[in-house]
Amino acid sequence: MAETVESKKEEADYKRLHSFPLIRHTDMPEEMRVETMELCVTAFTVLDKYLSSAAKMIKESMDKKFGSSWHVVIGEGFGFEVTHEVKNLLYMFFGGSLAVCVWKCS
Repeated sequence: MAETVESKKEEADYKRLHSFPLIRHTDMPEEMRVETMELCVTAFTVLDKYLSSAAKMIKESMDKKFGSSWHVVIGEGFGFEVTHEVKNLLYMFFGGSLAVCVWKCS
């Protein structure tokens, strides 16, 4: 019992330390990158427990702002290889081990 309380406290401390977005790779223009990053952070904070709903929210917002064919993957411990339009890829971490990949393809 003490171990689970201790591990939950450590996890909460870890998430608090890593509560800022960390962009791992992007080729987006500055304005698009900032808007996408803010949208992802908002989706994570509002829909913390429902990652599929957060992904859907990000995708629909990106489709409205920057045209259709956007794709979003959110999770922990995944790898990817995608074909995307140039200047339309963002891969970032948030909250420690949570990652999001946003890209557009035609």
